[in-house]
Order: sequence, then structure tokens, then C-alpha cells
Amino acid sequence: MPAKGYVEISVEGCKGCELCVTFCPTKCLAMNKADTNSFGLHYAFLDQEDKCIACQNCAVICPDAAITVYKKVG
Repeated sequence: MPAKGYVEISVEGCKGCELCVTFCPTKCLAMNKADTNSFGLHYAFLDQEDKCIACQNCAVICPDAAITVYKKVG
């Protein structure tokens, strides 16, 4: 099934709380444990784009408004 959405996460805006990863119903987000942002924090990223359904749970739960969800049309 093709992806229905795309998630953009601000690397510098993410504080690594993992709420988005926890509340993603399709588990398409993950934490980048191999890299950190300029604050020394691990950040979330879209790990499996094909699973994203653009539900916006991640954007709503993010306490720092570091996530933007785009819905694919067509």
C-alpha cells in the first residue's frame, strides 16, 4: 500500500521525548540513536515512510510543535 502521508520533524526542535514514537498507530516513527542535534539530544525521524497514514497523532502530541504532517493527494 502506498504511503498516505509524510512527516517532517525539526531536528533542532525535537527534544527526544519519544511521545510521537509511542503514539504513532502504525509505528512508522523511530528515534535516531546514532546521531544527536546541536543540544546533544537524540531526535525522532520518519523511519518507514510507506506506513505513514497522515493521522497527525504525532503532531498533536508533540509538546514542542516540532512535527509537520503532510497528506499525500492522489
